[in-house]
Amino acid sequence: MSGIPFPGRRGFLAGGAAAMALATVPVRASEWPAKPVRFVCGYAAGGLTDLFARLAAEYLTTKYKQPFVVENKTGAGSIIAADMVAKSPADGYTILFTNSTAMFQNQVIFKSVPYDTAKDFVPVSMLSAGKVPLCVHKSVPGGGLAGLVAHAKANKTSFGTTGIGSLAHVFCMKLNETFGIEMEPVHYRGEAPMWADLSAGVTQAACSTLQGASAAIQAGNARPVAVPSKTRSRRLPEVATFHEQGATHPYFLLESMVCCVAPTGTPQPIVEALSAGLVALNDEPRMKDFVDKFGLDQGAQSRQDFAGFIRDMGPLLTRAVQELNITPQ
Repeated sequence: MSGIPFPGRRGFLAGGAAAMALATVPVRASEWPAKPVRFVCGYAAGGLTDLFARLAAEYLTTKYKQPFVVENKTGAGSIIAADMVAKSPADGYTILFTNSTAMFQNQVIFKSVPYDTAKDFVPVSMLSAGKVPLCVHKSVPGGGLAGLVAHAKANKTSFGTTGIGSLAHVFCMKLNETFGIEMEPVHYRGEAPMWADLSAGVTQAACSTLQGASAAIQAGNARPVAVPSKTRSRRLPEVATFHEQGATHPYFLLESMVCCVAPTGTPQPIVEALSAGLVALNDEPRMKDFVDKFGLDQGAQSRQDFAGFIRDMGPLLTRAVQELNITPQ
């Protein structure tokens, strides 16, 4: 049986229909779940991946009258969590919540990854990370992106990321290349500790979700200076895009996502029930509030939409880390 057609692996399947190839064990969705379900999250509590998992767990617990429990297994860019789930029984009781870094970039960053996304996982649902803002500490002078560049040319500047090969890491390295600066990436196990360090001035720049940055922004310790999109964020209309400020390379338009995947071999009715359940979560007031606070364009998407992201964005994300020579530090 074939798994997700993640880029960079021999034998990947082309197109969304092939990506949906699932096991056909004769299990009815009505028989699942008969016991608690574990949602293993590869990142720390408080970030987008974790909160998506917790909203899903709460909703599905109510829907199915069985506990859905989130377990945070952080470290190594979600490799620890992904490896754990890949080696778990494909019975619908151990599910992974992670992000695009673990699904795409890790496969080309690290010489040895203990799981193969093409063989070990099938897609369930994804959630676009939206227009993630680049923020700077209050000590960095004003002037948008130019202020950060000027600061980096005159001072040692650290740039917080959510992991090696993450979108923030790609932005950091491409900004260095574009403007002739040497910002140092600092990698965290999730966005919550990353934003805490930016707020405290441990780092001078960071990039991830708007909601994650909100506490530091509201406290006056950080401010957004750029967004990676063709148009400005509806939540930050006053903040110019990278492109408007001279950072015009296509890598500054890359998108990231968080996602839910199941071990390959998970019965198709269970995968379909999980996917439908996460999409149905979009109708809940708490999910609508979550989408709005994080500045997302939409809520949870189906496994078919997930396959489209794999096809269209996956190769670009892996190419970026290869061309920028991003390696473990």
